[in-house]
Amino acid sequence: MQTILEKIGEIGIIPVIKIDDAEKAVPLAQALAAGGIPCAEITFRTTEGEEALRRINTEVPGVLLGAGTVLTIDQVEKAIDAGAKFIVSPGFNPKVVAHSIKRGIVIVPGCSTPTDIEQALEFGLEVVKFFPAEQAGGLEYIKAVAAPYTQVRFMPTGGINQNNIAKYLAYDRIVACGGSWMASADLINKGDFDRIRELCKEAVQLARKARGIV
Repeated sequence: MQTILEKIGEIGIIPVIKIDDAEKAVPLAQALAAGGIPCAEITFRTTEGEEALRRINTEVPGVLLGAGTVLTIDQVEKAIDAGAKFIVSPGFNPKVVAHSIKRGIVIVPGCSTPTDIEQALEFGLEVVKFFPAEQAGGLEYIKAVAAPYTQVRFMPTGGINQNNIAKYLAYDRIVACGGSWMASADLINKGDFDRIRELCKEAVQLARKARGIV
């Protein structure tokens, strides 16, 4: 049976979603899936995030759902209850990580330093988020910090877009990249799901090319 992280790696791209209106969650998820990216990280940056997760989980079950910007144990519980299959956090909070592991849900905490990575290893984690990717040094920094930690793989997010995603995905230590350009808050608020679908298709082509998939 394919694990959650294997599924994420196969997809290669995680749309990071800031949603202001849960009514748009279902058509958004349908557009992502139709565009070839059946995955979404619904952030808890807005009050609508939890309800958006719940609606997608119920009505578009083929989309692999994660909860992002998870900062507290309470948010972990809300995410699980709403149907999230993985948790993503911007930083490394040992309490949040420990609770997620206890609850049996995949967590990908933000790690941007060797110290962060070593904390993750102490908890048995081998996939970490690198955030904010471009601002924190980009792919060259990831390659440098990855060298001593040969078992660790990365999910960079922050400043990733259609112009640089290919170079990240070409590196074999990258599981997937998180990005918001294909489903920006502006496009979601406009209800421009056709454009979201097309941007997803373009992103998938970039990802496949970067990984040498015909």
